[in-house]
Amino acid sequence: MTVQYDTLAASILSLTEGETDAVALMATFACEVHHSDPRFDWTGFYRVVGPELLKIGPYQGGHGCLVIPFSRGVCGAAAREEKTQLIEDVNAFDGHIACASSTQSELVLPVWNGSGTLIAVFDIDSDQPSAFTRHDATEMAKLLKSVFGRL
Repeated sequence: MTVQYDTLAASILSLTEGETDAVALMATFACEVHHSDPRFDWTGFYRVVGPELLKIGPYQGGHGCLVIPFSRGVCGAAAREEKTQLIEDVNAFDGHIACASSTQSELVLPVWNGSGTLIAVFDIDSDQPSAFTRHDATEMAKLLKSVFGRL
């Protein structure tokens, strides 16, 4: 089974209609994405809380790292470069932070508000190698923009 992005988008947009609180949006988004595909072992946000600093936000799955500087890990790279990180093998990523030893692959996307300010990164981990595709990255980016671009 893979994500039915049209169904997922309809569900998230319906559930978040009219909501303007970023944390409430993140919680609902993470929950819906997490339960949309068995490849998704951990789904959640790392919020930009200061210069070059991310802190864990709403998520689904096991524990996550509490603090990640922009200079470290896949999430840090996504924030620092403001570019999607599609990592087939986290063990081959220089500087990977192993928040969970079961993680094999990762998809991390920058999240901007409507003003174009980076507010978070959205992290999806999988316990399967090469779990994510470019299609996943493209569709998830569109969905993030449709929800968080209205803030």
